[in-house]
Amino acid sequence: MSEASKTIGAISWADLTVPNAEHVKDFYAAVVGWTHSSVEMDGYSDYCMNKPADVETVTGICHAKGANAGLPAQWLLYVNVADLDKSIAACTANGGTVLQAPRNAGGGKMAVIQDPAGACMALFEQADSE
Repeated sequence: MSEASKTIGAISWADLTVPNAEHVKDFYAAVVGWTHSSVEMDGYSDYCMNKPADVETVTGICHAKGANAGLPAQWLLYVNVADLDKSIAACTANGGTVLQAPRNAGGGKMAVIQDPAGACMALFEQADSE
């Protein structure tokens, strides 16, 4: 992850959680040209979607099961925050909803929120690098 993608307020990741990740990964391979690599989960695979020229991973396509059960089928942006607990408190204080409580994920912890208009995003707090 680049230093710019670790900046507070920056979008650091995007992924898509759907009931049938196999079908959807094939859709985006055909439409956008992405290649894929499997990520073994608990008895199934999710997918890293990669640029075809240099296989750099640009996004993920995940099954709506396990830790991702209940997530909406939409592209989910991950935005870096300084303090996940404070951001969640601000979310609920300002009319938002926490759809997924904080959990460990990818070098930090994340939660999924919904704003008062119904749009969703993930909040991501980097783990201390000390």
